[in-house]
Amino acid sequence: MTEETGREPTPKGGQAAEAGDPGRDRWRAGTRARAIARSPERQERFETTSGIEIKDLYTPADSAHLSEDHDLGRPGEYPFTRGVQPTMYRGRLWTMRQYAGFSTAEDTNRRFRYLLEQGQTGLSVAFDLPTQMGYDSDAPQSEGEVGRVGVPVASLADMEVLLDGLPLGTVSTSMTINASAAVLLAMYVAVAEKQGVARAQVSGTTQNDILKEYIARGTYIFPPRPSMRLVTDIFEFCSKELPRWNTISISGYHMREAGATAAQELAFTLADAIAYVEAAVARGLEIDAFADRLSFFFASWSELFEEVAKFRAARRMWARIVRERFGATDSRSMACRFHVQTAGSSLTAQSVDNNVVRTTVQALAAVLGGAQSLHTNSRDEALALPTEESARLALRTQQILAYESGVTETPDPLAGSYYVESLTNSLEEAANDYLAEIERLGGTLAAIESGYQQRQIQESSYRVQRSIESGSKVVVGVNKFRDESKSTPILQRIDPAAERNQVARVHRVRAERDAAAWESAMRRLEDCARGTENLMPPVIEAVKSYATVGEICDALRAVWGEYRETITV
Repeated sequence: MTEETGREPTPKGGQAAEAGDPGRDRWRAGTRARAIARSPERQERFETTSGIEIKDLYTPADSAHLSEDHDLGRPGEYPFTRGVQPTMYRGRLWTMRQYAGFSTAEDTNRRFRYLLEQGQTGLSVAFDLPTQMGYDSDAPQSEGEVGRVGVPVASLADMEVLLDGLPLGTVSTSMTINASAAVLLAMYVAVAEKQGVARAQVSGTTQNDILKEYIARGTYIFPPRPSMRLVTDIFEFCSKELPRWNTISISGYHMREAGATAAQELAFTLADAIAYVEAAVARGLEIDAFADRLSFFFASWSELFEEVAKFRAARRMWARIVRERFGATDSRSMACRFHVQTAGSSLTAQSVDNNVVRTTVQALAAVLGGAQSLHTNSRDEALALPTEESARLALRTQQILAYESGVTETPDPLAGSYYVESLTNSLEEAANDYLAEIERLGGTLAAIESGYQQRQIQESSYRVQRSIESGSKVVVGVNKFRDESKSTPILQRIDPAAERNQVARVHRVRAERDAAAWESAMRRLEDCARGTENLMPPVIEAVKSYATVGEICDALRAVWGEYRETITV
């Protein structure tokens, strides 16, 4: 048992927990026993990445207790286990949303246009680390990082270039931004208005999930409680002004990338979601006024059946939480809609072509699991940002699944599989154990402050790394089936001149903007931060005065301070 929780780290669901099945017992004693005698197989425990034991055979007894009304429902109906739409992909394919952003706003705009021309159906913006951390491109902390892992956006001028010529009234845009999400959303709204697009038409998603930053990713700025205020301000503002905007993408992806198991990803993501809903309800928002604009973001790994089961369990668990815990009555509030990205940390620098196969399996799991949008990673991402060619191949992977594989013809095609239904139940049970422990610790924020989720993920990551090093977990091309010949593909390179040009644009913006309008907007922003007024209107006013991301975040830092993680041993 683990020291922190007193619970067994291995979830239930294996042979020890199975119900009696005389037919299975006869098969083991007869057919299976003779087969093993002829060809001995491995006798050690088989289990999923979450530690759920995989039985040697699944039969109707493993799903005999399932109730169609209570556990499965029909697609588009509570508890949404089988999907959030009645016809799923027959009626509408998932949004093919390839994540992109690098170098400069001009370069990224060209990549967006290219991907749309190739058949992409939604935009997804990657911002560079300075933008994510609330620093301008010319800040000392930004040197060497500008445009490296995403596009630099320091002011409204950058956002105008980034979105130039893109149809914001018809295309939805996902922005992977958290600590500075309010600022980037304000810029997006300002650009849409300049294009003549009404706020009611603007559609997209801000990730806006600050809690997972404290757990796994680290791009936080402010302490947790004022950060939660910003998240809730976005909820409140969008419920009135941007009815088609998904106010948050509650993200298990980054926790999974940090080493969480499927069960931990499921549990910790839903725990964060509970905390956000509690904060919004405490603000006075009605659950059915905002819950239908909450969305989720999960990883998809290569263990196909566990991933499909995870997505099915997520829908069922969230539907029950929203209805039973928060009293929602609108079925749209109970529907767990989610974006999926294939597993970046599963990609290998060795034998990069193997990554195409990994990504295809992971994308298939997302589709069989009923994702609403999908990003497929590119073959070269373990080495650099993707080239145009590799990004196109990643998009083609989705298109082949959509139009050639046949997996889109009927909703939830793996429903009724003895194995998948058993895994769905086992993952739900394991995730509920973690949720119960988080409740015992005082809720999500208290658990984060105690380091509970962080420790669980670190322990899981350590176990996986040990298994790779020992060879018990095979990574093709790394610890087994290595290719003798090695070749490095042509990689995406970032021109150092791009950073210099970006810094020059920041300087121009400061020199050319209306100083009086800027001073007035910044003064109002700081006053509002000291009070309780919703911060979105003053942030929009500030970005329209061409205040920079760094200036706005510095004003909030002056009021709220910065978060510093406390390391406990």
